[in-house]
Amino acid sequence: MVIGAHVSPAGGLPKAIERGVERGCDSIQIFSQSPRAWKPTAHTEQAISDFRAAHEASRIGPVLIHAVYLINCASDDAELRQKSLDALVNSLSVGDAIGATAVVLHPGSAKSGDPVAAIARAGEVIAEALNRTESCELHLENTAGAGGTLGRSFAELSSLLDASGSGPRLGVCLDSCHLYASGYEVGTYDGLSATIEECDSEIGLDRLRSLHVNDSMTEFGSNRDRHAAPGDGLIGAKGLSIFLSEPRFEGLPTILEGPGANGGEVDADDLKTVHKLRARGLKARAKA
Repeated sequence: MVIGAHVSPAGGLPKAIERGVERGCDSIQIFSQSPRAWKPTAHTEQAISDFRAAHEASRIGPVLIHAVYLINCASDDAELRQKSLDALVNSLSVGDAIGATAVVLHPGSAKSGDPVAAIARAGEVIAEALNRTESCELHLENTAGAGGTLGRSFAELSSLLDASGSGPRLGVCLDSCHLYASGYEVGTYDGLSATIEECDSEIGLDRLRSLHVNDSMTEFGSNRDRHAAPGDGLIGAKGLSIFLSEPRFEGLPTILEGPGANGGEVDADDLKTVHKLRARGLKARAKA
């Protein structure tokens, strides 16, 4: 695992690298613009060049960009789909410019409509965004399942990948909190193994490209997305130690999104907690 955190680029893109290093990150995730606004940030060529230089000189490996929350590629509103397409193209273009590994996307919501039609609409938008950009990967994130959100199951993620063209730039980002909330028991050895086997059967482990590690404030199968600091939620320290030590996750960028234990942004102590949980899990597996 290449463990890191979601960090802010406030003050300029290179600041994200600086904050990642301060926290002891080996990977980072950022928003390339305000996550709750359509207007993109105009990153200058100098800022992009400075980010690349800072990244090259740092310990940071993979960089992920989280797409804005407003995007709904599955909407039945043509104007919203166009805005979503434009925003996704912008995120992927920034990813190309700064050398990011991938953009992570919540695929969208069917609301109360037909999920099959919604998946087809989402696939059309995603495929067009990939066609308009160069090489940055796009990782579809699984969801907790509230409000008709798409991607609550591996079968739905598989359908989204197919509808989007199944190209090599398409991957999946799995979030531990979302998995737990959508009914996947990822906090036990048997449950996590069954989850990974279903992932392999439905989409193939070659599509699993990144992870979000978050604890859950809400109960198993709740379909509610409420993150907790690692070890403070219902997956718990033991459950996350199992998740973090899973051998089939080795090498994947693994992002702690927050909140941290202090209720705010993830800090260096939170990263130390994640590393301790992973070490605990590896030790337990070695004894098994």
